[in-house]
Amino acid sequence: MSALSESISRRMTLGQLKGRYGLTLIPSFAEPVTVTSLANDLVSVRPGSLYVPDGEADQGMVDEAERRGAYAALLPSTDRHKIRNAQIPLLFGNMLPSQMGQLLSTVAGDPSSSLAVFGLVGSDVYGGVDTLAEFLHVLGNPVGVISAHGSYSLDRELALDYPLSMFDIQRCLSIYLEDGAAAVVISVGEETLQKDALRSVDMDVVALGEQEASASDLRRARMLSHARRFGFGLGGRTTVARRTDDSDTLARQSVLPGSPFEDLSLCIAMTMAAGVKRNNIRSALRVSREMS
Repeated sequence: MSALSESISRRMTLGQLKGRYGLTLIPSFAEPVTVTSLANDLVSVRPGSLYVPDGEADQGMVDEAERRGAYAALLPSTDRHKIRNAQIPLLFGNMLPSQMGQLLSTVAGDPSSSLAVFGLVGSDVYGGVDTLAEFLHVLGNPVGVISAHGSYSLDRELALDYPLSMFDIQRCLSIYLEDGAAAVVISVGEETLQKDALRSVDMDVVALGEQEASASDLRRARMLSHARRFGFGLGGRTTVARRTDDSDTLARQSVLPGSPFEDLSLCIAMTMAAGVKRNNIRSALRVSREMS
């Protein structure tokens, strides 16, 4: 899945793209052309697409995009000398990952701003992702999950090719929003995500998985490293959560004596960081115990 098309909520003209991102447009009179989707591979190109290939492109790729119905292509500046007889308008420029993330989010309708987005950060967080998703569900939230061990929207499994690009992430978030999800849990690690995949994704709460837990200074350095790699911001509306004595106490009371409680405690801490009241968490833990 490498396109934003069916869920697209905002359309753009080539002139708007040219002005906003400092691109060169050939021919210049094509500014009024409106694109209705974005695709970064040829298979995903549909009538109305802006074709944005990964890496460099050649004349054959542009010709094939035109045959599939692309209205235009966005190419690196270095490709300008290689494409000489295009039958569709061409935009040339070297967009930063932050700019591409902004473009994709804008075209998708900024879906993350309408969802509560949780990120569990690290290389082995899949159990925690499932626990958090189940806990959010018990709290009354329709949930979507993005994880290399299984992504789904509510009860519907999504067949995805991992690791996911920023195209894929914005598409997934659009699907979750369309399906009525209120919250999304993302496994933030190399198995699930490509570099910069979370550009322009508004993360509400992030936390290091238990395997990443360590002294305070080292924990902060690890979080900053993951944020730089995957492109999510820290500060602002994003809260960094960690286990607390309070979350540990609540978790211990909800598992059998001697059973592991750390994943549940971290999930409790993350939901508290998102503004869920302690009494609601207690009620959800009671329901969870009764269900199990």
